[in-house]
Amino acid sequence: MKTFKFLAIIFLSCFILSCGTNSSKNKSNFIIKTNTKDHAISNSETLTLTLENPKNYPIDSVNYYMNGESIEEKSALTTIKLGTQRIEATVYYNNEHEKVSSSITILNNEPPKIYTYKIINEYPHDITSYTQGLEFFNDTLYESTGQYKESKLRKVDYKTGKVIKNINLADDYFGEGLTILNNKIYQLTWQEGIGFIYDVNTFEKLNNFKYGKSKEGWGLCHNNQTIYKSDGTEHIWLLNSETLVEENNIQVYTNKGKIIGINEMEWIDGDIYANRWQKDGVAIINPKNGAVIGVIDFSPLKELVTQHQGLDVLNGIAYNPKTKTIFITGKRWDRLFEVEIVKN
Repeated sequence: MKTFKFLAIIFLSCFILSCGTNSSKNKSNFIIKTNTKDHAISNSETLTLTLENPKNYPIDSVNYYMNGESIEEKSALTTIKLGTQRIEATVYYNNEHEKVSSSITILNNEPPKIYTYKIINEYPHDITSYTQGLEFFNDTLYESTGQYKESKLRKVDYKTGKVIKNINLADDYFGEGLTILNNKIYQLTWQEGIGFIYDVNTFEKLNNFKYGKSKEGWGLCHNNQTIYKSDGTEHIWLLNSETLVEENNIQVYTNKGKIIGINEMEWIDGDIYANRWQKDGVAIINPKNGAVIGVIDFSPLKELVTQHQGLDVLNGIAYNPKTKTIFITGKRWDRLFEVEIVKN
């Protein structure tokens, strides 16, 4: 009886897994070959695509695509976004057609420039604030803070540190980045998959919005038309400012590889300035292709604030159009630094 049961199990397993069938049926007859090195290529190079045809089928034509857009067998990459890109070929042969795909990684053609800074002023900052988002609007500072049961949205007189207006988020929300557009404040939550929209003057909650492919909320900024959202990965998502739908994304890359942990962001003179989680610096990102074009090392600032048990990493970057200067702080820092970037 045991033998019969064992054979029955083997038979059923073979039936479910198609034992003895030819698995090559699902194999592609063609392979896309590229001139990449370990599947990576610089955006200053020309991508060359060829088709490997091991069975020597007579091929009528081949159409190549990158992320669904038609490309040539030889394509310049200067205008292509960085990061992992999907390459697809549709092969027409023997009155049939077959699709094959591959992926490549496009890197920036040069390393980021290293910049320094000069401190112009120092201002008081609430030492209890676990700063997540920071932005100026009409010469007034707005701040979003994190941690469950501690998250807030604030309007602050940056020169005195005085809180002008404050609301607390519900205990089960972890506040994250914010940005202000068309007299509305947009505030993220971390892992709750939801963002809040407030009236900038009254702090009245107007609406909520949900995330799309980005699973978490980290940082926000905007260019007066599009809202940019980070989620802790190398991706920055482009949101329609009316519907808040994630319509596109860029991937943050250098000449070596991807940069993850993109956090609080600020739009400054056509570029995205972004904190990186657990890094005491700011990356300057080209919003068109995701290239890190510069890095500012702010690590000395942490030594200038009161050292205490709850002191955490640098996080919080805001640009004041009135003074044309940048403001930097951190989580539970008691100082807000006004700085000028020195581009050597």
